[in-house]
Amino acid sequence: MTTPRALSPTVLWRRLLHPWSTRRLLETHLLVLLVCSAVAAVSLLASYRQTERAAESLAARHAPTAQGLAATRLAVLRADREVEELVDRGLVDVAGSGETYRAQLSAADQGLSWIGDRTDQDLSTVNGLLTSYGNSITSAMTRYHDQSLMQEHKRAEARSLLTRARVGLVARLDQLQRNQSEQATATATMSGWQRAGWWIAELSLAVLALTLVSALFVLRDRCGRDWDPYLLAALLLTALFAVVPALAVSSAQHHLDEVRADLDAITALSQQRHDGSELADTQETLTEESERVRQKLADGTWADPVYQGSLTGGLLIVVLPAVGLGRRLEKDYWGRT
Repeated sequence: MTTPRALSPTVLWRRLLHPWSTRRLLETHLLVLLVCSAVAAVSLLASYRQTERAAESLAARHAPTAQGLAATRLAVLRADREVEELVDRGLVDVAGSGETYRAQLSAADQGLSWIGDRTDQDLSTVNGLLTSYGNSITSAMTRYHDQSLMQEHKRAEARSLLTRARVGLVARLDQLQRNQSEQATATATMSGWQRAGWWIAELSLAVLALTLVSALFVLRDRCGRDWDPYLLAALLLTALFAVVPALAVSSAQHHLDEVRADLDAITALSQQRHDGSELADTQETLTEESERVRQKLADGTWADPVYQGSLTGGLLIVVLPAVGLGRRLEKDYWGRT
């Protein structure tokens, strides 16, 4: 009759390893530990670094560009609305009456120049349309301010440049916003290769942990040695390495998803239909939301310390097993040959 002790994991593992010599077992364990620790460290660090780069790209490029495009769109619409109000109220010839629309056009122009340094999208057409729109509306309000027919012609020309379907300034800005949203989504979303890297890392860490337990068992069972401190430290570090970076990247990914959703909300806010009186309030809301997103991105700068800690941990899970088994092999076998 088979006793429970005969079926225990310790007895079964001892029987499985029995045909192997102690030296061969230790050398095989060392090789497996080195391979698994190296694969786990490289895969995990590469995948985590990709998440960190996504956060940096979102903060440095995609968020400012999305905010800038939204602000530019609202500035152009408000400039057009201010011109309409001046004409409707008969204030075109009043000194200083055009300051607001000129300020909005200037803000739109500066916004596009600022965006141009942070995006790989071609802004030449949009810049050309904005310049043509500005020239037409300025001519209507200054050069032809006392010639109603020419003023109306220039206003209609400017309006066409602004609102023409598919090729107007607003339509072009909408397309840029869609492109920017797609790029931000692609940046913030974890890729298939990145997910595969995490699975490879976690699988390698699982094999590494089992091999460390087996190595500790061999040292105690075959060599009569107490628990090796290097292998115990490596086992503890392996457990931490399997959990802490995974939790950190999960939190970082959630953070990226929140920021991307906020940027989509900012874009949607700029594309809503607004009455003239609401545009100024919408611009204020946009400024507040943009500042909130900037603050959220600034609060997420903890990713770099976690990566540096993971880099140190990855180095240690390679070195510690090598030292633990290497010193035993050197003392008992290699040094005697």
